[in-house]
Amino acid sequence: MINHRNHPRAGRYAPSPTGQLHLGNLRTALVAWLDARSASAPFHLRFEDLDAATVKPEHYVSQADDLRALGLDWDTEPLNQSDRIEIYYDAIADLRAAGQLYPCYCSRREIREAAQAPNGPLSPLDYPGTCRTLSPAERQEREDQGRPPAWRLLVPEGGTRRFTDEVVGEHEGPIDDVVVQRNDGAPAYNLVVVIDDEAQGVGHVIRADDLVTSTPRQIYIAELLGIEPFSYGHVPLVLGPEGKRLAKRDGSVTLPDRLENGETADEVRSFLAASLGLCGVDDRPTVDELVEAYAGPHTLPTDPLTLDAAFLGET
Repeated sequence: MINHRNHPRAGRYAPSPTGQLHLGNLRTALVAWLDARSASAPFHLRFEDLDAATVKPEHYVSQADDLRALGLDWDTEPLNQSDRIEIYYDAIADLRAAGQLYPCYCSRREIREAAQAPNGPLSPLDYPGTCRTLSPAERQEREDQGRPPAWRLLVPEGGTRRFTDEVVGEHEGPIDDVVVQRNDGAPAYNLVVVIDDEAQGVGHVIRADDLVTSTPRQIYIAELLGIEPFSYGHVPLVLGPEGKRLAKRDGSVTLPDRLENGETADEVRSFLAASLGLCGVDDRPTVDELVEAYAGPHTLPTDPLTLDAAFLGET
């Protein structure tokens, strides 16, 4: 594989092949592609497919087809995380050997209940550290109960990381004892995304802003693995008429939906570009013209895009 890590703006798009890409996904992909191409940088497609229970084989094809229909391309064969699982296990083994991880036997229900308790953490995203100080005997007791452990980072208490996001600006967030290997054995997102971005030579991560809060964790994991920092730009979400994350129930939210309604792929791309301030609402720029118009993530809107029911074909 070609190593593009030295290029400061090499980019990627990394969907999960669990369904059809919706307009919000396509908008983020467009920004990521423009960000790389405007800097004459390489661009990669990666499928985050470690959750075998939710992956649908047909969507490796459908997602790539939708991106191509919008005029997006990539420079290497798409990378499937499922082909790289031994690499993740090696990194987990290294972290365990360095004393950076501990086994956690808590169920999701137990964690949720701890988060809601009066003395629990401030956020249900946090882990209260229930298994952090278990004695060897207590760990063995849970093993004897047939409770396979997840593996969590052993993070210094009160740790935070600050970074400058190229869209949303300065951000500081906590790093908690995040899971790096689930109790079903699967390596977890926050670990594998760092490893894969490094492996693909990515220097500039453009993705949706629902992942802003995960970034401090990933910065910390990169530090532990000896990976140099990435730069980040988090693109605001596209929301449905009720102000919630866009979903199939909202109406015509995918490229095939829009094509079935009589639009062309160029019109869909132009709509997404106009929502980013890259062209007028009636313009139909080519992808090359959009590359010329793109001036960097700092010029993008910082508020979410809310689509109304009429646009989505709902009455």
